[in-house]
Amino acid sequence: MNPAKDLHVLLEATLSGLGYELADVEFAAKGLLRVFIDKPEKTGGVDVEDCALVSHHLARLFEVENVRYDRLEVSSPGLDRPLKKPDDFARFAGEAVRLSLRAPVSGVRRNYRGTLLGLRDGKVALQPEAEDKTVPSDPLLVDLDNIAKARLAPEF
Repeated sequence: MNPAKDLHVLLEATLSGLGYELADVEFAAKGLLRVFIDKPEKTGGVDVEDCALVSHHLARLFEVENVRYDRLEVSSPGLDRPLKKPDDFARFAGEAVRLSLRAPVSGVRRNYRGTLLGLRDGKVALQPEAEDKTVPSDPLLVDLDNIAKARLAPEF
């Protein structure tokens, strides 16, 4: 079994039971375990009380489940939230995003910025910004497996 995958499954099940969703999880240096949580509904955001509640719950859960870590950090994913799951791409349709691809689409480029159009036939649909002539004017369809990184790109 893959311990990272098992932790991911454990976190998703636990957080959904508490009314949150797992946005991301990462192991950092010196035993730091970072868990990024979000609320499924778009209104409101994750606040300090949410983080404290989840942190206390996870600390007890990890003790029972023998999850090893030195420090636990629970926080919101931030304004530039990562998009990881198919549901994320559907939920944030209409938002500005940045995509980094593993392999260029049509041999052109690997990094795009544009408006997320959601999922179409299991692929992420993006309307790229027209930054230069190498960007197609038609929506770009990208396989989920080809996405190295995807983040919201809030505009201020």
